[in-house]
Amino acid sequence: MKALKTLNSYFWKHRILLMWGFLFIVASNFFNIYKVQFIGKSVDQIADSGHLGFNRQVLIYVAIIVASSLLTGFFTFMMRQTIIVASRRIEYELKNKIYTKYQQLSLTDYKKTTTGDLMNRLSEDVVAVRMYLGPGVMYIVNLIILVLITAIYMIRTDVSMTLWTLLPLPILSFLIYWVSSVINRKSKIMQKSQSAISTFVQDSFSGIRVVKFFARERYIARNYGIKVRDYQDKALDLAKTEAYFFTIILFVIGLLNVAVLYIGGNKYLNNELSVGKIADFFMYINILIFPFSMVGWVTSINQRAEASMARINEFLALKSEVVDSGAPAYPVKGSIEFQNVSYVYPNTGIRALNNLSFKVDAGQSLAIMGKTGSGKSTVALLLAGLIQPTEGRILIDGKDLREHNLYNYRRHLGYIPQESYLFSDTIENNIGFAVDQPSSEKVMEAAKMADVHKNIVKFKEEYKTRVGERGVMLSGGQKQRICIARALIKEPSILIFDDSLSALDTETEENILQNIEKYIHNSTSVIITHRESSAKRADKILNLTAVEKGKSA
Repeated sequence: MKALKTLNSYFWKHRILLMWGFLFIVASNFFNIYKVQFIGKSVDQIADSGHLGFNRQVLIYVAIIVASSLLTGFFTFMMRQTIIVASRRIEYELKNKIYTKYQQLSLTDYKKTTTGDLMNRLSEDVVAVRMYLGPGVMYIVNLIILVLITAIYMIRTDVSMTLWTLLPLPILSFLIYWVSSVINRKSKIMQKSQSAISTFVQDSFSGIRVVKFFARERYIARNYGIKVRDYQDKALDLAKTEAYFFTIILFVIGLLNVAVLYIGGNKYLNNELSVGKIADFFMYINILIFPFSMVGWVTSINQRAEASMARINEFLALKSEVVDSGAPAYPVKGSIEFQNVSYVYPNTGIRALNNLSFKVDAGQSLAIMGKTGSGKSTVALLLAGLIQPTEGRILIDGKDLREHNLYNYRRHLGYIPQESYLFSDTIENNIGFAVDQPSSEKVMEAAKMADVHKNIVKFKEEYKTRVGERGVMLSGGQKQRICIARALIKEPSILIFDDSLSALDTETEENILQNIEKYIHNSTSVIITHRESSAKRADKILNLTAVEKGKSA
């Protein structure tokens, strides 16, 4: 369980809460076992008196039993309010640590894995670790303390009966562990089948227009039915295995009760044990059954937690190629210079740029043209600091981009990606996303510069209109212009268009470029395009040519 050792620092941080939890476990188990002897004493007292009428001593015993039960319930509640709360706090801190790591990674790191795998780190893996931190720790500590306290009372009552009744409990734990392992394996198979259904349904919904265009509804329904039947078969198989779990527990409970009855009955007939003491043993055994049955389950979740924590540790150990210098914040004027910059994509080995050099002064505009695969978008990613050059360096205001405070630098950067992306929110919030607390007037002004205001006011709820998932409610041109407005609202020092005017007609494109010249004329503009109409207003034009083996010149 080496991977779980990294959690020791969290245990130490929350040691006070966990220590209180340990004390509450001791208290709850003590009162839970302490009351049992008074049940036996009550039985013996009634048996000795020979009638069921008023018995003052029995009433005292009943009062002790009730008080002990209340205290057991209270301390059990407090136990969960300390240990489980501590596990939730650690879960919170762990999720924040992982999410912070996500934001530190470069685009290259994201391309090495899938979105589903990244999401699993935050969801399934952290939940598995939290189960170890909470129930995993609590149940094991609870069992150890419970066995120690119970064993003392049982040995004081009768040593031989203690040995005979406790002996099968480790066997029960092993059987539960074995069944839990099988259940865990089959659960993963079922979850994988369920995930396949979710992925299939999501694809079907996302591509519903394609499905309808080609009249493939029956084909989709047939494939969906196959996946659902597969899930049903795996779910039923899991349900059958889970049935063994409870059968084993009930069988062992019955076996132990029979053993207590048989051994205790013989001792009673030989005047070695009273009826009350036998009743005590019945209570002890039934108290111990549930904690022992949880050992197998806890072992299983601890194994899952170890595997999940290993995945989390592996992820947290990643070193991003893009590292923020953490320099103090400062204004960015916007001069750009590439000095012999080359870039090779690590996942494919393709050389996107080869020994590229150019310079743009602050306030000037540069149009970058070239065919598909010539490295135009790579220039944009390098300028945004999302990836680092393999060779050469990039100077912003005469300073190497690696030495810049990236957070501060990107706050002065306006970037319109090639593929429009909108959040599932209102138009107003999508445009205002780039700045803190934007006013409605500021949002409207940016929309006018992006030539999309005239479209927005025609919607029923205007700027409060929700765009749907990834902006599905809008046309391609509308989405593109809202993305442009999102960049313009920042009034950036450097404005990058990554082939983001291609979805617009010539007239709209001309209007946007005129507005940029008029209202954001101090910005350095980098317009990546394959259309001459977008490049004609630029002060400089850089033409990238794709050559053999992916080199660009």
